[in-house]
Amino acid sequence: MHKSGFVNIIGRPNVGKSTLMNALVGEQMSIITNKPQTTRHRIIGIVNGEDYQVVFSDTPGIVRDPIYKMHESMNKFVWSTFEDADVMIFMTEPGEKYQEDDPIITKLNKIKVPLFLVVNKIDEAEDIQVLEWIQWWNDKVKFTETIPISALNKNNTEKLFQLILGNLEEGPVYYPKDQLTDKSERFFVSEIIREKILLLYREEIPYSCEVVVEFFHEEKKITKISAAIYVMRKTQKYIIIGKGGTAIKKLGTEARKDIEKFLDKKVFLELIVKIKDNWRDDNNMLKKFGY
Repeated sequence: MHKSGFVNIIGRPNVGKSTLMNALVGEQMSIITNKPQTTRHRIIGIVNGEDYQVVFSDTPGIVRDPIYKMHESMNKFVWSTFEDADVMIFMTEPGEKYQEDDPIITKLNKIKVPLFLVVNKIDEAEDIQVLEWIQWWNDKVKFTETIPISALNKNNTEKLFQLILGNLEEGPVYYPKDQLTDKSERFFVSEIIREKILLLYREEIPYSCEVVVEFFHEEKKITKISAAIYVMRKTQKYIIIGKGGTAIKKLGTEARKDIEKFLDKKVFLELIVKIKDNWRDDNNMLKKFGY
């Protein structure tokens, strides 16, 4: 018997959804930083075995009060997971604040497929706090399984994977068995660059940026890449570039190192900064950026 299914991971920003998927898939599918809105798209990671195929879906963190159309699009990625899940994972951490009437509680109570409560970051909390949080959620929602984990330390992640397999039904092979994701190399290159922006720049700059790979050409010994970094204001462009170009040079160097590891090939990387006013509320630009 061959088991397969779509396992969708949802939760607020920064609870560790991307870390969990990376731990389960064994590859860095989603960029991980300590900043909110790191994941902006729905990213699929595939785990294959002889008699199973598990298609994991990492989603953006649920934005409670969307300010921009981009936030609304990010939430749409999350809500779409309620429609195609074979197993749903709701991820939280001890003490995370939720109101009794939070819309997510209503949505979780309407789910018909197996629903897991995954409480992450147990290594950062007292046992009693973890137990209290598990009890709080199980009083609100009827979960199929509840499991405390540390995604970062891979504590209980294998147990979680076995529970997922146990809740999947017989099904077909949805993707070729050697495929790890539905995203292109271009997508992951843009994500690597965006990750470095999140790590290297302060305050609002990372959230005002979007990265688009405009040229990607593989040659025998080198891959040539040109990427555009879109910002909203001229002042942001100056910050990205830095005095004498020092900041963008550092960004390019850091990004190129990780892209070379990802592609396993020498890379020439060109970064260009472009200004597009208020792109987060521009439907045409959001479409271009894949929202």
